[in-house]
Amino acid sequence: MAEFVIKIADERGRLHQQVEQGYSVAEVRDRFASQGYLVYWVKPQGLLSGGLSMRRGRRLKQSSFLVFNQQFLTLLKAGLPILNSLDLLIKRQRDANLRQVLENVRERVKGGELLSDAFAAHSMVPKIYTTTLMAGEKSGNIDEVLTRYINFQRLAMTFRKKLFVSLIYPTLLVTVVTIMVMFLFTYVVPKFADLFNSLDAKLPAITLFMLAVGTYAQKYFPFIAIALALAVFVFWQWRKTDRGADQIDRLILSLPLLGDIRLKHQVATFSRMLSTLLQGGLPLVPSMETAGTSMTSRRILKGVMRASVRVREGQGLAGSLEEQNVFPDLAVEMLEVGESTGALPAMLNSVAEFYEEDVQTALGASMALIEPLILIVMAVFVGGVLISLYLPIFTLGVH
Repeated sequence: MAEFVIKIADERGRLHQQVEQGYSVAEVRDRFASQGYLVYWVKPQGLLSGGLSMRRGRRLKQSSFLVFNQQFLTLLKAGLPILNSLDLLIKRQRDANLRQVLENVRERVKGGELLSDAFAAHSMVPKIYTTTLMAGEKSGNIDEVLTRYINFQRLAMTFRKKLFVSLIYPTLLVTVVTIMVMFLFTYVVPKFADLFNSLDAKLPAITLFMLAVGTYAQKYFPFIAIALALAVFVFWQWRKTDRGADQIDRLILSLPLLGDIRLKHQVATFSRMLSTLLQGGLPLVPSMETAGTSMTSRRILKGVMRASVRVREGQGLAGSLEEQNVFPDLAVEMLEVGESTGALPAMLNSVAEFYEEDVQTALGASMALIEPLILIVMAVFVGGVLISLYLPIFTLGVH
């Protein structure tokens, strides 16, 4: 038996990381999953301490990984063995991170490990991918499950690109406004302060206030920049903690418009993943656990984990999710229909499509309101600053 490091979450959502004895990654994962734990990952002990593939902070490019799987599937369908297919793709792989992963996977497979276990040893490989491979290996139909995974990734990437494009213009506006404000207060306002000091004129209160802000901003700009950088660093570290992630997630979901969009996006992603895993032949509970670990919302993650425990006890999927008060009522009703008709994977796809369209519509409407609002705020703020600076000049011109 070998030693494996396993990261799990209990029924209350508390995370644990511990060393366990086992025969393989799959055996340790299945053992804890059967006990009701949500398994994040299982890694061989040796790799965690010194292996190149287990370094944190590195991620696979989704586009490169998708192209690899498309080529891998083509070679498998052509009748090439897994090792020969990996050898061919490694030689042509330009992504350095992915090439290192594939080289390690090839050596593991040569050593007798299953392909799913070989990929599961790398934290940068999505769990839904390794779980999909495992389902294909158990059913003997790896070509079909890879096809479903590739289709899922294509849809997910297309959806993310649409969201990204929708956010480009508002982000650009906010960036321009921030740079303009910094330029006004650190350069323009102090120049006006020097001008008014040389004129020795009586200035309005609003002008005095603006000059004081600009003078202090220029004088203490390095300290302000350091303080902001430190605050961002502390916030970034705090959000990685369980308490910080929970509070940030709760805050985002409580926002009037953005919270609803985030919730629907998470529901669509979960439904799409769960449908893909179920169609690959994986049982419902492991599929729920795997899809749940991919959720960025802690509320959704904990709700899915608690629901998976209820499903393991014999309750239906729709009823288990309804108890958690996480999923929208419409999604629960659709899933209930899918369960009663025996077409749960197809209904999950329908749920995903419905909420993806809903998210795009809501995001488009939100951007249509936010973009002019940013422009109005920018115009009022910058205009107010300029008026306060030029007001004494107008007064002097009159006199």
